[in-house]
Amino acid sequence: MLYSIDMKNVALILASGTGSRCGLDYPKQFAKIKEKCILQYTVEVFENNRNIDEIYLVTNSEYVDMVKELTEGYSKVKNVVAGGTTRKDSSYNGICSINADECNVLIHDGVRPLITDTIIDNCIKELEHKSAVCVAIDSTDTIYVTSDNGEILSVPNRSTLKRAQTPQCFKLSLIKKAHSLAKDDKNCLVTDDCGLIMNYDLAKVYTVKGSEINIKITYPEDIEFAKNHLE
Repeated sequence: MLYSIDMKNVALILASGTGSRCGLDYPKQFAKIKEKCILQYTVEVFENNRNIDEIYLVTNSEYVDMVKELTEGYSKVKNVVAGGTTRKDSSYNGICSINADECNVLIHDGVRPLITDTIIDNCIKELEHKSAVCVAIDSTDTIYVTSDNGEILSVPNRSTLKRAQTPQCFKLSLIKKAHSLAKDDKNCLVTDDCGLIMNYDLAKVYTVKGSEINIKITYPEDIEFAKNHLE
């Protein structure tokens, strides 16, 4: 199926993390690198990308006003909304806040500030003829499937394995339908957006090549990694 190339492109940035594994007493998206916080660096990439039309952000309810203040200088930021108790809930809240009947929506982690224009542009290009794509990179390590007690049960073929990154990108109507189905489904244990599409067999999900530097900041050493690249 071909979609209109004139369709609006919306970035939905999820920034509801707590920062516990980063050893911080505040959410890691607010950790500063030079004069700006991590979230601002992430927003800036989408703000400066020529193909992105609008940006929506989701954060913890207590930080909504703070995020509005941090992003008030970015013209593409249209709204900042409160997240939910899970990533799925936060994604749903953000999706519902988008003011459009249909558009391309790129759902991105607020703590992946090293996202590139190339990745964003390639995602949008793929959405011209696909309805669901996810950024991923090849696994360079052997992966073990283990039991709860650490016993190795199998060794999958590495050539078929990829490591997921973000953005995860969809037609708005498709991801809305997936969340609508999941909302009252007590048996749905899927937490990410691509997983929801696959769980309900709503569309095929394809991969777009990511980057080794497009890391999700999780641990203290990740902040140093990001600092070195951002500087």
